[in-house]
Amino acid sequence: MTELAPAPTLGEPQSPVPLDTIPISPADGTGASDKEEQASSDQPVTVFHDPNNFNVKHPLMNTWTLWFTKPPSGKGDNWNELLKEVITFGSVEEFWGIHNNITAVSELSLKSDYHMFKKGIRPEWEDPQNRHGGKWAFQFKDKKAIDIDALWLHMMLAAIGETLEDEGDNEVMGVVVNVRKVFYRIGLWTRTVGKATTSGGENGSGGKTRTADQGKDVLLKIGRRFKGALDLKDTDQVEFSGHMDSAHSGSTRAKAKLVV
Repeated sequence: MTELAPAPTLGEPQSPVPLDTIPISPADGTGASDKEEQASSDQPVTVFHDPNNFNVKHPLMNTWTLWFTKPPSGKGDNWNELLKEVITFGSVEEFWGIHNNITAVSELSLKSDYHMFKKGIRPEWEDPQNRHGGKWAFQFKDKKAIDIDALWLHMMLAAIGETLEDEGDNEVMGVVVNVRKVFYRIGLWTRTVGKATTSGGENGSGGKTRTADQGKDVLLKIGRRFKGALDLKDTDQVEFSGHMDSAHSGSTRAKAKLVV
């Protein structure tokens, strides 16, 4: 699992910048300044030594993409038009560079969402890789009583640090935070809903054979880790529901399949 260091100290906090001004990562994952520094110095320099001119990056186990859903302007808005791909990253340094320069969750407009998903997966029920899956979710109803920015950061770090599941589970697809008038909601999307899968991976198991009971156990373990990452009380309950159940009910609040 990738071990993430604390956020580097980069001086005085910068003001959030508009999402559409964030540069897209180069195709090869290396910026021009990195190449210049590598050419001018043979000594390894990390972001913790020099936050502006470093030539070493610590790769993550997976490449991730940050998405943003802007608030609808009217009832006729199309979801695909509201969902925007922001940036793709694959290293610890890129993650902190993005996190330190985008608008904090607490400052987003109502009905906004951040989605952080593995590269190649759209944060939509209709994506073929999500079709047979579901999500763990928890609503924070007292918005003033929590630090949503810290909670969302903890959730992102748990996701990219690969601490939400065991190696080979191949379940975690991405994490989401929703900003609503009376609550914040954080969710964790999974590849399956815990059903039996075959070695061929027809249900998106990634080729790992599981019985229904084993699939359920994997999801319950992920749910407990999700709950821990949010620092919830034992009495708090996080619920798991399937995407198809939500689609059929016409709501993101379908009846829970699992609870921890």
